[in-house]
Amino acid sequence: MSTAQAGQRAKRRTQIGIVTSRSGNKSIKVTVAYKRPHPLYQKVVNRQTVLHVHDEKNETKVGDQVEVMETRPLSRLKRWRVVSILKKAIVAEGVAITEADVAAAVPTKTTKPTEAPAPQA
Repeated sequence: MSTAQAGQRAKRRTQIGIVTSRSGNKSIKVTVAYKRPHPLYQKVVNRQTVLHVHDEKNETKVGDQVEVMETRPLSRLKRWRVVSILKKAIVAEGVAITEADVAAAVPTKTTKPTEAPAPQA
């Protein structure tokens, strides 16, 4: 028996984590990091939990900070769904570099390096 009254849903758990993997259509992995003291030595230890999350709109990318909510089982592993994207990942525009670009930038024995200004005495 649940403690919620008829017509009301119980408060569901939410977590905030970072998207670490896009593992298929509408599926992501979110890593939730936390700190706990070691049971014997009391040193603070970094721990992490990996959640398999349902992303209905396919709008998250690796590196995004998201809020996820617990839900009914959606598949064998997925028990969470994306509520909102809190912070988008900073992604640099990828530009392909060819071997010719690298060869032009690196001086070799057969090519002369660009003339540097002579030091004044």
